Amino acid sequence: MFRHLSFVVILASAWFASVGGARAQPAENFPERPITLICPWTPGGNTDIALRALADVAARHLGKRIVIDNRPGAGGALGPQNMAAGAKPDGYTLSQIPLGVFRLPHMVKTAFDPIGDLTWILNVAGYEFGVSVRADSPWKTWDDFIAYAKANPGKVSFASPGIGTSLHLTMEDLSGRLGIQWLHVPYKGSADAVTALRGGQVMAQAGSPPWELVDAGQVRPLVMWGDNRTPRAPNVPTLKELYGIVANSPWGIAGPKGMDAKVVRILHDVFRRAINDPIFVKALDRVGMAPYYMGGDEYLQWARSATEEERRAVERLGLKP
Repeated sequence: MFRHLSFVVILASAWFASVGGARAQPAENFPERPITLICPWTPGGNTDIALRALADVAARHLGKRIVIDNRPGAGGALGPQNMAAGAKPDGYTLSQIPLGVFRLPHMVKTAFDPIGDLTWILNVAGYEFGVSVRADSPWKTWDDFIAYAKANPGKVSFASPGIGTSLHLTMEDLSGRLGIQWLHVPYKGSADAVTALRGGQVMAQAGSPPWELVDAGQVRPLVMWGDNRTPRAPNVPTLKELYGIVANSPWGIAGPKGMDAKVVRILHDVFRRAINDPIFVKALDRVGMAPYYMGGDEYLQWARSATEEERRAVERLGLKP
């Protein structure tokens, strides 16, 4: 028994030594192998397209590949949560951080703490959300759409990338304000939601308008959710104009807690350069996003504020665990 116990102790010591050795590698040599960047959404969606463009540009500056790993679920919070729980803080596993990460702990019982369990690297961009319908639908304006929804309770269906996402909560907020009963149809990502709209499975899509389909005359945006009207659809009103609502949704990059400050700086600088690259800016414009930079400290302060705002929103809408 003692020989067996000694063997276990030796194995454990060797394991800790190997982990310690891996962490002790000088930051000056980082990175020595490819980096995994988790996309917590399905392939082919707007976020996936933007992240792949970001990874390609950043990899050129970094000198190593950045591999996208799609892990959808929990309104975009599953991938970051799993990374925080299981990945080493060595800089080789990172994740996109959508707004739903700050909402998750207020909606479901979880040990995940988005503030304490992550290392904040930088904010990258922001979604430009809205509500869109097929071009052959009878609704030419947002007022037409709302009038129909009020006259037909529970009959107007809309697609979103999942329960508890910013898109879902904003539509629920509008439902309460306007006295409307929507039929929410959640999907695993924006690509699936757009497919459902195109196929007629839903009447509307809440999310970044599929601008390529808008330009092709197949989809019509009815309202946008940002601070200002978008140049891509200057005649489309905003929720801010109509109701005083702004539903911005910034997103950034984070890693597990405990990352070496030098590694964080290397990653920050590489992604910061990529944000300004014309190739990435063009990719963002294609999917209806805009660059929105915040450094690590500013991003952390914003995250703390967002966590509190999401708690209040969940309580206001009655979406308790």
